[in-house]
Amino acid sequence: MAVLNKIRQRSLFLILIIALALFSFVLTDLFKNSDALFGGAQDVVATVNGQNINRIEFMNRVENMQRQMGPNATSTQVMDRVYDQEVRRAVMKTQFEELGLTVEKDQMKDLLEQSFSSYPEFQNEAGLFDENKLTEFVANLKSLNGERALLGNFQLNYNDWVNNESSIAIGAQERAYYNMVKAGVNATLNEAEVDYMLESATRDLKFVQIPYTTINDSLVEVTKSDIKAYINENKKKFEVEASRDIVFVEFKEEPSLKDEEALKASFNKFIDGKLEYDKDNNDTIRIKAFSQVKADEMTDYINYTAESDVSYTDTFVKKSQLSDAVADTLFNLNVGDIYGPYKDNGMMKLTKMVATTQIPDSAKVRHILIPHIGATRAAADVTQTEAQAKETADSVLAVVRADRSKFPELVTALSSDQGSVENGGVYDFHPSTQMVKPFSDFEFQNNVGDIDVVQTQFGFHIIEILDQKGSSKAVKVATIARTIEPSEETIDEVFTNASKFELAIQDTDFQEAADARDLKVKPVNSIKILDENIPGIGSQRPIVRWAFEEGTKVGDYKRFTIPGGGYAVVQVTKINKEGLMDPENASASALSEIRKEKKAQMIREKISATTVEEVAKSQNRTTSTAASVNMKNPTLSGAGLEPKVVGVAFGLNEGETSGLINGNRGVFMVEVTKVNEATKLDNYQAIANRLSTARSNAAQTKVYNALKETADIEDNRAKFY
Repeated sequence: MAVLNKIRQRSLFLILIIALALFSFVLTDLFKNSDALFGGAQDVVATVNGQNINRIEFMNRVENMQRQMGPNATSTQVMDRVYDQEVRRAVMKTQFEELGLTVEKDQMKDLLEQSFSSYPEFQNEAGLFDENKLTEFVANLKSLNGERALLGNFQLNYNDWVNNESSIAIGAQERAYYNMVKAGVNATLNEAEVDYMLESATRDLKFVQIPYTTINDSLVEVTKSDIKAYINENKKKFEVEASRDIVFVEFKEEPSLKDEEALKASFNKFIDGKLEYDKDNNDTIRIKAFSQVKADEMTDYINYTAESDVSYTDTFVKKSQLSDAVADTLFNLNVGDIYGPYKDNGMMKLTKMVATTQIPDSAKVRHILIPHIGATRAAADVTQTEAQAKETADSVLAVVRADRSKFPELVTALSSDQGSVENGGVYDFHPSTQMVKPFSDFEFQNNVGDIDVVQTQFGFHIIEILDQKGSSKAVKVATIARTIEPSEETIDEVFTNASKFELAIQDTDFQEAADARDLKVKPVNSIKILDENIPGIGSQRPIVRWAFEEGTKVGDYKRFTIPGGGYAVVQVTKINKEGLMDPENASASALSEIRKEKKAQMIREKISATTVEEVAKSQNRTTSTAASVNMKNPTLSGAGLEPKVVGVAFGLNEGETSGLINGNRGVFMVEVTKVNEATKLDNYQAIANRLSTARSNAAQTKVYNALKETADIEDNRAKFY
């Protein structure tokens, strides 16, 4: 009680102490993150030449780009694409401002007309572009307050439109900028003459080569100081970004043999049939034996009763279309026979032979494709709905059935399949695997002369079978397939093993702990701060972020979940700072160059001869010849690309011999046996035009890369991704 009374008496003092402690904690965190305290780059993805790329705007663009690129593109791939676009925009904006390049209002109107004149939404009754309709559309978009509206095959909101207009304007500025650049890179007649001489003037040579490979690497001592010196002499070559080296052990959630056997046993109810309680309907249902299921019941049985992970396909297939592992067995089953359960491609399967037939080996057809809005590869000017496209296709079918000679002209007038229009809609003989399934089913399961409308993902096809060749057996099989998955027991065991390994490396070396458990340690070196993929375990930004966190040190480890189920226990083994590569990492590329220099010196010290023949004799080498060698392609027959050797040769007169030359693949001595000067042309304009075209084509990429290299870019993406 006495203690409690003292606390009550000093409660104000205690409150003050606690408040000061909390204030100190907050201040410490703020000073650690000075951006938060002083309003720095916490909402800035990057700064380019003083221009900030705002995080919220950047995220909106990433979201839009994700929709465009689809679900197969990872978030990092999408982010990188948007980042490159934004950096380009900022780099070029600096140039536009310095030059005063702008897009005026009248020019913008013209640009919008060029971009959208083909859209029906912006056309009048005569099919001409109507600026008032575009203005009305934009005003309507703005009034929707962020909701999306349909334009062609795309949906967009007002912000999307504003960004699109901005992109169109920037595109116009870029074209103007690069046109000015291209106008300044045209080749002169003097440059054309030099290019002609480099290619046309030639030398005939006699030479001897002492390859560097004549000296064994073990005879050449390369010290750490040699590597350091080489790095300092070639700094640009060895400049590197910050990176991390890691090792990891993987614990995959993979089904065990016990899991496979349990799944295999579950197929007995389909083999023998079974009464099974349906708890959802509080009823007992009878599962019919697979052998008793009729062909017309197969779809419901496979897809619903058996709940197969692979749906039933009611079609005939050739042997080559069956799984290689079981093709021979399945193809030789009799109708009604059942094979399995068997393991195939990560699944347990039970297969029944439904029917056999003979189908053509190849077919020749012609078709007219009528697309509709939403169909795969439908062009932006497609306006028919699915129902309207079906009505059009039925009308076309009636016409060609009445008069098949009209087929070619209707192909030209109506078909959207540009791959066959020029051939009158004809696809020459092809196998059943070439076309999409509904198309293929029609042409291979019907007869020559048959014609009908067939719907595919591309729209409605009016198909006529022109011819068929060959005939071979095809089968129709029904397969119950279930994915082999790890059981809860297996998943728990994987988690336990990963946890035990984590505990073990608290007191034991990572490699030793792995060896004791027969686990494979996988190293990954030179991970960059914005990398996404870790070889072996796929997309793993959390691992990369952790490896680059300020508090992560060499020797630290952590467990991560991995795609597909399971864990990776990861340890950082090396932290490589930005700057010059250290000698250990540089040795791989530096060693060969340093050895080459030292071998060249060793070879030179053994040679005192001054002619090609004497050097060849003293070094037990043969002399070689090279005819019509030019400077534009400085290659020596039998020796490869040797620009330095050829350059020295072109500085000699006929009959003169060079000294020793350190080439790419050895030490050389060369003698010029004949000088072939080029005949001057009366006019070099054609060559100048060719050079100008080549420079102009390369100018845009080279200029932007140069501008980006000299730009002041601060990349903060790693803070957000």
